[in-house]
Amino acid sequence: MAPDITHIAQTTHALEAAAVMKLLPARPRLLALGEPTHGEDTLLDVRNELFRNLVEEEGYRTIAIESDCLAALLVDDYVTGGPGTLDGAMAHGFSHALGASAANRELVRWAREYNTDRPASEHLRFAGFDGGPLEITGPASPRPALTALHDRLATLLDADGLLPCTAETLDRLLGADERWTDPAAMTDPSRSFGRSAEAAELRLLADDLASLLDEHTPHLIAVASWEDGDRARLYARTAGGLLRYHHWMADTSPARMTRLMGVRDRMMADNLLALAARGPVLAFAHNSHLQRERSSLRMGGERLEWWSAGSLVSARLGADYAFVATALGTIRHHGVDAPPPETVEGLLYALPEDRCLVDPRRLAAALGEVLPTPRASPYFGYFGLDPAHLADADGLVFVKDLARR
Repeated sequence: MAPDITHIAQTTHALEAAAVMKLLPARPRLLALGEPTHGEDTLLDVRNELFRNLVEEEGYRTIAIESDCLAALLVDDYVTGGPGTLDGAMAHGFSHALGASAANRELVRWAREYNTDRPASEHLRFAGFDGGPLEITGPASPRPALTALHDRLATLLDADGLLPCTAETLDRLLGADERWTDPAAMTDPSRSFGRSAEAAELRLLADDLASLLDEHTPHLIAVASWEDGDRARLYARTAGGLLRYHHWMADTSPARMTRLMGVRDRMMADNLLALAARGPVLAFAHNSHLQRERSSLRMGGERLEWWSAGSLVSARLGADYAFVATALGTIRHHGVDAPPPETVEGLLYALPEDRCLVDPRRLAAALGEVLPTPRASPYFGYFGLDPAHLADADGLVFVKDLARR
């Protein structure tokens, strides 16, 4: 027997920051907003509106998105009043073609405008928390992170004899970037440079440089700004993570793809934890990266499972981590039509609101013991809700229809 639509409607609220906070025991240091598919500006518009609400009503000052953490430094410099243009920030400050999004452009424009004439302590900040473009387009080279870390330590430390190598040694070991970024290495481990003698030496050097950074924390605090130290730690995390990722790209065991997924989400988690340490953050990425349960993906007939970034961060932050998933009704331009009525999405689609915030735990209680049917998607880029994990989220945003923009 289908649940009463009246009971379902009682679980919904207007989509605004105050309503989100009412679902939580306290304001979290890290509020994660997921999306069920990429490349849809309607979902980014929802994110932008919620972030503005959080800034104005709840004191949030940082937004972090699923984009290259190093490239995003350029956007952060721009929104905090640095030189350059909006066009330049969009062209060079994003990975995964996210700079072409009109909604992302509006976010960056608004953040820069908001920061104008405000003191630095009140500035909005922008961050990426992905380790780089680590997917089919070709993994990122460790060169930018490693050389930036080395340069920063050489500048900040009175380092006669302390640095484990010279810049020239790093350059020689790294070689041409093409040896690291070959897209064919994603499916052919023999094309990866990640287990070469040079890569093994670079992993040791990256570890030594990161250790040197930690060993000299009191000195660095005395001679440099907090911002300098924060960026140096970002370089260290990224260099080590990318070299670890390349190591597993060269692996030929059945664990290869699972390890790659896990390494990427661990890099995301480390970046999110570092961002949360400096104040409340809104993080935005795919639901599968931010959920508390294990992530899964079917690839080549094999089901891969790994712990998501959200599960890792939640384990560390506890109640200071909150996850709001997003579900949707249709993406007709991708062949995703109205959801079947026996699915969670179908039940929500019957409501009159175009978008709303749902209390997932009350919804799970209203649904009872018989779980709705999981929604099957005809579009590989969209993942429906798993009804079994509905109550593991702190909130659920429902968007009825996505239109092509």
